[in-house]
Amino acid sequence: MCSIKGYVPGVRENGGQYTHAAVWVVMALAELGDGDRAGELFAMLNPIHHAATRAAVQRYKVEPYVVAADVYSAGEHVGRGGWTWYTGSAAWMYRAGLESILGIHVRADHVHLTPCIPSHWPGFSVTLKHHTARHHIVVTNPSGAQRGIAVLTLDGVALDPVAAKVPLTDDGKVHEVQVTLGEAE
Repeated sequence: MCSIKGYVPGVRENGGQYTHAAVWVVMALAELGDGDRAGELFAMLNPIHHAATRAAVQRYKVEPYVVAADVYSAGEHVGRGGWTWYTGSAAWMYRAGLESILGIHVRADHVHLTPCIPSHWPGFSVTLKHHTARHHIVVTNPSGAQRGIAVLTLDGVALDPVAAKVPLTDDGKVHEVQVTLGEAE
């Protein structure tokens, strides 16, 4: 009988890209306000970028729509993904994108907004369904900011951009949330 005692160097946590830890770095960079680096690292981890060409597909060897737990760095296995459906890295990647970069934090009766995006992004939009209502969140970035909210409105009514707290309703309507990044006025 044979049992696995360890991994060769460059495979799994033994010198390869361990995705859990790498995603936590994305989250830490966003927390520090470095949207440029957080976005750059997030793009590097995105599995679709590991399969952008036929050669990359042959190297990666796992599904390009599933986050791998690790990407190997050992000899003949360089760039190969491993442990796809088994990993919790996908959930962390989702949270890094939605919560840390886009800054969407849903709480019981409100959404707290803390975007930390790459400075070259002109903005983004998210439609958040909350019970019977939809909240269309449009974030614009006219000054190339990485974080900070200058203006925040809900259905045309100004909200406190520092608190960045938007109440969620259950009224069957579509609500418009406008966010302008920059220094609070």
